[in-house]
Amino acid sequence: MGNRLSKIVTKTGDGGETGLGDGSRVSKSSERIHAIGDVDELNSWMGLLRAELSANDDLQPLLHQIQHDLFDLGGELSVPGFYALSEELLQDIEDNLEALNDTLPPLKDFILPGGNRCAACAHMARTVCRRAERSLVEMARSETISTLALRYLNRLSDLLFILARVLARRDNGQEVIWQSRHKRDNNAQ
Repeated sequence: MGNRLSKIVTKTGDGGETGLGDGSRVSKSSERIHAIGDVDELNSWMGLLRAELSANDDLQPLLHQIQHDLFDLGGELSVPGFYALSEELLQDIEDNLEALNDTLPPLKDFILPGGNRCAACAHMARTVCRRAERSLVEMARSETISTLALRYLNRLSDLLFILARVLARRDNGQEVIWQSRHKRDNNAQ
């Protein structure tokens, strides 16, 4: 690969358009660019979550792989008609989701985002993942996209929820259980 990014400041986007991987130009407000931006933001949250964990944490390889998968998804979105994700990636997410969920007690109550910093980062990533999924659904109304991309983001948001639960319980921590106002008021008395 050559020096594809040797010049970062090109000034070609000053008019509100940006280039796609196939050389075409689109408005920076297009559904495609919104979706690419949401996937990029999700990848950034995954990077923050990884930075919060120790370098030798057993979750690092999984999160590292997810970051690469998200970059592939961004590439897929930046080149109309190009598909980068595979069924194998989806199966990996599902296998990890099942394995991590098996370590948790059944969920009997709603939980609030938080518990500790790592769990909060996983919840932030989950909410951005859901937004990215909504962006792809919106984009699919007018353009052809991979249904695998939608399925991948849907499963990934589930995995991030499970990761948040796992992380909240680390070091004798716990999840933050939601209580209705009525129950909170009764507990205060």
